[in-house]
Amino acid sequence: MIDRLDPIRRSRLMQKVGNKDTGPEMEVRSLLHRLGYRFRLHRKDLPGSPDIVFASRRLVFFVHGCFWHAHGCRKGQPPKSRIEYWGPKLEANRLRDKRVADALAQADWKVEILWQCELSDKETLAARLTRILS
Repeated sequence: MIDRLDPIRRSRLMQKVGNKDTGPEMEVRSLLHRLGYRFRLHRKDLPGSPDIVFASRRLVFFVHGCFWHAHGCRKGQPPKSRIEYWGPKLEANRLRDKRVADALAQADWKVEILWQCELSDKETLAARLTRILS
């Protein structure tokens, strides 16, 4: 498959991809807030700077984009072009995620991963969040 953008435009587009306050993360935060939960964001003193932190419960949430964290669902499929670039990059993301989760578990924190593909069914997501937090 040929990229419809030239390398300079593709680079600019990719530079705009953020790592916090993403659309999926904002959806989860909004839902938690509507459910009556209050939390902290992106605590830099914790490994991986978790997206959502419930310090009193020693619980953290990471809201992962399916593509960037190689989930394996329909949205998480790796590109068919530039496999020599994307393969190692996505694998490094997965390994980093595992290291961070292990470090948090060693420090007695419970880690929950919410995938982008799970956010479309709000009722199921709300039930899951309520179950985890109660």
